[in-house]
Amino acid sequence: MSATTMSLAPPLTPGERLAQGYTVLSHVGRGRLLDVYEVWSEARDCGCVAKLAIPELRGDERGREGLVREGELLQTLTHPHLVRAYETIAEPDPIIILELLSGATLQYVIDNATRRMAAMPIVYLGMHLCSAIGYLHGQGVLHLDLKPGNVVVGNDGRTRVIDLSLAGPPRHTRGGRGTPLYMAPEQVNAGWLDRPTDVWGIGMLLYEAAAGRPPFEYDRDDPPQLRGRVDSVRRYRRLPEPLAAAVDACLEPEPDRRPTIAALAERMRDLHRAPVARVR
Repeated sequence: MSATTMSLAPPLTPGERLAQGYTVLSHVGRGRLLDVYEVWSEARDCGCVAKLAIPELRGDERGREGLVREGELLQTLTHPHLVRAYETIAEPDPIIILELLSGATLQYVIDNATRRMAAMPIVYLGMHLCSAIGYLHGQGVLHLDLKPGNVVVGNDGRTRVIDLSLAGPPRHTRGGRGTPLYMAPEQVNAGWLDRPTDVWGIGMLLYEAAAGRPPFEYDRDDPPQLRGRVDSVRRYRRLPEPLAAAVDACLEPEPDRRPTIAALAERMRDLHRAPVARVR
């Protein structure tokens, strides 16, 4: 049962104790399954983020195991473009304690921008995403849920990837596990998920950052990812040809036709090194 099908207790209020050593500062948000809080860590003497199941769903054993698995995975990862986990509390209810990031999600940036993102920041975004996801792949882990709400653009300009709740090794899927609008074709239907699946996710992020909108509207009964090639980003935005071509290549329907993370990262570095006039 999901949170949308039951009556839920209100979130904790500022000043309430979340767990031993952690006091609620604010309720950041409530998703389909999880609550996110900003909390004060007594041991660290600073603000942190706490991620935990909505109270009415804490008896879901699969959900409990998934939350603990995500926290333990994050604690093994150290990368400047990935959110850090400080602690995973397993009992009595699983809680992940994460670093508090400055800035805003890429979704917020896109939704509230007065003009579309310039080409060079898109290149920086691509470089940071390739760096983070390439590192994950080197650890044998796929992210599998890359979307604007799972990327934080910091006040210092640094991009951080968050939310590894679907992360795991390459594997076969029965389909439908992910965020519908952003799933690669092989995620929508039964298929093999591997590194190209995350390349699709990076392409979706770069496309939306450039165009100010995703390449299609999602239709559950007729998933657009399965219709063939995605419209070029140049339909909605004039971009330097090498950058537009890189974005479009990530969204090839066939996984083996998408660039590798290494090749995409090299293309982004080439664009970064290019004269500004070429990528403005």
